[in-house]
Amino acid sequence: METITTAASTLNTNIKRNTSLPIFIMAVAGFVIVTTEFLIVGLLPALSRDLNVSIAAAGQLVTLFAFTVMLFGPFLTAKLSHINRKKLFTFILLIFAGSSVMAALSPNIWVLAMARFIPALMLPVFWGTASETAGQLAGPSNSGKAVSQVYLGISAALVFGIPVGTLAADAIGWRGTFWILAAVSTFLAILIQAYMPTLPVAPHHHREKQTAILKDKGFLAHVGLSILTFIAMFTAYTYLADILERLAFLPSSQVGWWLMGFGAIGMLGNQMAGRIVDRNPLSANIWFLVLLGVGMLMTTLVISNHFWLVAALTVWGVAYTGLFVVCQVRVMKAGSHAQAFAASMNISAANAGIGLGAILGGLGINAYGLNSLTIISTAMSIIAIVMAIFMMRVLR
Repeated sequence: METITTAASTLNTNIKRNTSLPIFIMAVAGFVIVTTEFLIVGLLPALSRDLNVSIAAAGQLVTLFAFTVMLFGPFLTAKLSHINRKKLFTFILLIFAGSSVMAALSPNIWVLAMARFIPALMLPVFWGTASETAGQLAGPSNSGKAVSQVYLGISAALVFGIPVGTLAADAIGWRGTFWILAAVSTFLAILIQAYMPTLPVAPHHHREKQTAILKDKGFLAHVGLSILTFIAMFTAYTYLADILERLAFLPSSQVGWWLMGFGAIGMLGNQMAGRIVDRNPLSANIWFLVLLGVGMLMTTLVISNHFWLVAALTVWGVAYTGLFVVCQVRVMKAGSHAQAFAASMNISAANAGIGLGAILGGLGINAYGLNSLTIISTAMSIIAIVMAIFMMRVLR
């Protein structure tokens, strides 16, 4: 403990002068790392054609990545917490670079699946430690600002990762997209080595105490609500690129731009959620789920009219993006005595919902067709709303 205190004191003197560059590098790294997870959704139509698999089968790559994050995230984050952050982040970025090369060279769906599994092990480790590292870099008086800067990169990836991948795939092919990710990840690893100062590692005992919130039934209910919410979000959204291409009859060259617009307008949801979630997180969750269901049903009803389709996707996009914020804040408030661990649990819950949503969507396509997905997703939204209402009455 004395060594850590001494190191922290020395660090304050050395890095206060310039923390903006390493924090910026971490924000860009967060964007690239999280984009690697979500861009696959925009690549599904191209992957399906090139690897000669069904769109439902290709969609299970989303499930594989999400379930890997869910199952291994908290465990690996805790296990690797003793490693120097500079070395850890460099290692993670090189893993992402190598796996992107593997994906670019994949001859079939099975090799590509392995190329998705490997980085999925490391994504939650980065996500779980990036904010803590940003706070250490900036110091207590500026930690909030530093954390928000890093999470801006992560939030941007959640919103724009899919359309960026779709546009890149259309321009240079899906393999070319992975080559670019490999190059950028390698470059960021070099920057981390060059500009990230060596930071003291936090002690283990505090992390171990945080797991006590797993005995809180109310907290576990909030985690369960996040799973249901993300199932509702991703049952249809996983296949949105295919919906736009096959049901709205948009040229494949335009799909990426539509998804970009979906993400851009969705940032309004981020702002709306940030303003209302603190007052009543469960109520905010309900209202955004209502918006989600309305937007998805509108999309089905007006799919052939592009003017009204824009309006429907606007409602859907606002709800979709807002729910990321609502779920994160809601679960962290429910686990207020162990917010770091609560945040990692919500990440696991979100990925469980993403994976289950991709499975449910694939089953829906096989059983009822692509046009059934928004209806199935809306039904899941209703189930989540019922659970949230029940929680509002039971949890005090």
